[in-house]
Amino acid sequence: MLIPVILSGGSGTRLWPMSRKNLPKQFLPLAGDSSLFQQTVERANQLIDVGAPIVVCSDDHRFLVAEQLLQIKIEGASIILEPAPRNTAPAIALAALQALERDAEAIMLVLPADHRCADRPAVPM
Repeated sequence: MLIPVILSGGSGTRLWPMSRKNLPKQFLPLAGDSSLFQQTVERANQLIDVGAPIVVCSDDHRFLVAEQLLQIKIEGASIILEPAPRNTAPAIALAALQALERDAEAIMLVLPADHRCADRPAVPM
């Protein structure tokens, strides 16, 4: 099973004043009706044999994550709360431990929550 890991940290300083500590850019609808976070989750959810996502975020954003997952009807997601910002590697390590509990043979797909991916035509393989 493929398990999307959504890295949703961030301090909200790069797009100030729109983005701020309690509402960083990944939770804003900057490119469409849904937030960058929601768009990331929805892209991952379209893949084959995909499980519920694991979201790594700060304690300050736990309610934003839960609410935005609810809005796009994602069930069974795990939310891992970082007690303090520690960057990418520790966040992925925590998610890997959670993924192993779900499925010992899971494959993780690690995605940042704040990227914009425009539609592109599919390329045949």
